[in-house]
Amino acid sequence: MLRRNRQIRIQIFQIIDAGIFALALGLGWLVRYYWKGIPIPGFEKADQITGFAAEYAWMIVVILPLTPIILDWQGYYERPIYSARRLVFWQLAKACLISTVGLILVQFMLRREGARGVIVLFGLFALGLMLLKEEVFRWAYRSKFGQSQFKRRVILVGVEQDTGQLRTAIAGGMQELEIIGVFDLNQCTIEDLVSFLHEHSINMVIIHASHTVFGQVERAINACELEGIETWLLADFFKTQISRTSLDDFYGRPILVFHSGPEMPWPRLAKQLVDLVGALILLAVFAIPMLLAAIAIKLTSKGPILFRQQRSGLNGRPFVMYKFRTMVTNAEQLKHELAALNEMSGPVFKVTNDPRVTPIGRFLRKSSLDECPQLFNVLRFEMSLVGPRPLPVDEVKRFDDMAHRRRLSVKPGLTCTWQVSGRNQVKDFAEWVRLDLDYIDHWTLGLDFKILWRTIWVVLLGKGAS
Repeated sequence: MLRRNRQIRIQIFQIIDAGIFALALGLGWLVRYYWKGIPIPGFEKADQITGFAAEYAWMIVVILPLTPIILDWQGYYERPIYSARRLVFWQLAKACLISTVGLILVQFMLRREGARGVIVLFGLFALGLMLLKEEVFRWAYRSKFGQSQFKRRVILVGVEQDTGQLRTAIAGGMQELEIIGVFDLNQCTIEDLVSFLHEHSINMVIIHASHTVFGQVERAINACELEGIETWLLADFFKTQISRTSLDDFYGRPILVFHSGPEMPWPRLAKQLVDLVGALILLAVFAIPMLLAAIAIKLTSKGPILFRQQRSGLNGRPFVMYKFRTMVTNAEQLKHELAALNEMSGPVFKVTNDPRVTPIGRFLRKSSLDECPQLFNVLRFEMSLVGPRPLPVDEVKRFDDMAHRRRLSVKPGLTCTWQVSGRNQVKDFAEWVRLDLDYIDHWTLGLDFKILWRTIWVVLLGKGAS
């Protein structure tokens, strides 16, 4: 893992672990006093919470900053994700013991009141909660969902003597990376590389150029740049037109990272949190309208309530997108008969007043209620609240300009600049892509909130919907 990403992950876990240790202290107090019905000396039972704050608040102040330092001292944050349970237990046991003994010593030196039994229980609860957290994260990482979210699909580019060393390094401590294939640019063409990227929905390419012709390396980087796929280069710097370059280290080796999509770890993490919370809130708000929509669809036309279709997600990886069905059941068959009426240039199919749309479907489209089931795609981390609209897989395959694929470098969304720019009033696919790429190149959390705010008014006014 890159040092920058590793540091961010460590900081997140330090915050979580400090909170766990603070919770352990509260549980120790509950077991010692509250559950046994023993009042805290000097306080009435009704004031036990106040008593806890008065007697043990200083311990929280000590625990929050110091326990992550103790864990780091034990090498807890430098271990691989799938470390042996025995090693993890030993590290946590020593950290909890040191924390417990340290609190007792500080309490003695400061001559603070409070039962030492609470501190002992704190150490036991801290060990138990930390081990529980380890098992939860271990299960999450190894689950099918965790593998799809945390693992990055990678191909290695370079000659065997270079990629062999990378394979060993990754296998030794980089469980977040899944090596899908190895390419030798001295033997394979750039076209072969691009085809492989499309076929396997690759997230990242690592290039080791020590024994590869630099011209081939530059063409490979340019190809990944157009695809919007992050590239790590263990070599000299090459000029790019779109990608921004950052310097990092990969297991002690200097590395250049070329990225043409958003590359702000903390804001991106905040975006995921906004997606999760926002999707839950919107599902609660639209629960009744969605139920009524489902009943109306079922009563007014034959066929399923939901329309499911394979769409291209992050880096082109297919996923099943959900919408309320707004067309007749044989809409896909009738699409070929309406091809001459297509109003959108490029590979995308759009028809105003599409005859395949049912009466209730027209209302759902006008009100944008047909898009509500995609909130479940957001909860599955397949989509975002804001991002380029996901296109059907077959339409993506028909892109005539590979630069258009860079819109796949971020998660697709429920709404984006295109949605608030007139939707069906935009007839030129190149203009649609330009709006999406402008969003990607200038992305900020503030821009997302601005688009969400504008989307509310666009939906209320029905602007550009059909």
